[in-house]
Amino acid sequence: MSKTIAFSGRNFKELVRDPLSYIFCLGFPLVMLVVMTLVNDSIPKETNMTIFRIDNLAGGIAVFGLTFVMLFVCLTVAKDRSGAFLMRLYSTPMKSGNFIAGYILPSLLLSLLQTVIAFAASLVISAITGIELNIGGLLLSVVVLIPTMIMLISLGLLFGTLFNEKAAPGLCSVVISLASFLGGIWFDVDATGGILADICNVLPFVHSVKAARLACALDFENILPHLLISSAYALGFTVLSIAVFRGKMKADLG
Repeated sequence: MSKTIAFSGRNFKELVRDPLSYIFCLGFPLVMLVVMTLVNDSIPKETNMTIFRIDNLAGGIAVFGLTFVMLFVCLTVAKDRSGAFLMRLYSTPMKSGNFIAGYILPSLLLSLLQTVIAFAASLVISAITGIELNIGGLLLSVVVLIPTMIMLISLGLLFGTLFNEKAAPGLCSVVISLASFLGGIWFDVDATGGILADICNVLPFVHSVKAARLACALDFENILPHLLISSAYALGFTVLSIAVFRGKMKADLG
């Protein structure tokens, strides 16, 4: 346990030491909150378009911000592998479980902190705009987003294990784009319909966004299907990333 804690501490410092993590994980989502709120104010009320209203926007922006945590996990793992840092640690008594937990736990803590800050900013915007946000709903949304956090962290671990630090970020950018454009953050998937809606519903991101929005509204009746889908994806990618990491570790040692 002490090995895992020590390695987790090192990785958390690596994540928060990079100034780009503050720009992308914290600054960019907060800027988008403000910008999209201004966009919402400019939309005529007659259109009945509420996708950018803060009670809908908060959950979507939280998911959007979490995709950048995936990117930094990926970069950390890829750099550790390319710099032979992990090879040196392989000679220590650390097991594969220590390495995996050492990457996942600090990233999960960072994800939780990022989400709480995004929702705190959403509360400020709700007070300014006069649109009510339920604090209990926001707290529930943090809990509901944990499977999404684990899924994206696992994807970062997977990409960082399979690819070097030049190729891995490109794959993360694809996932960030998919989450952004097909996650229902910037448009109403249900209103769109057709093949586009079918594609969105196959991917996990729209379910993460819907689960977060329903949690914010304390809509317990409709939240469970989306939460189950997000959890299933999280479990699948976590098992896959652990298997790939252990396989790479054995190959490196062999």
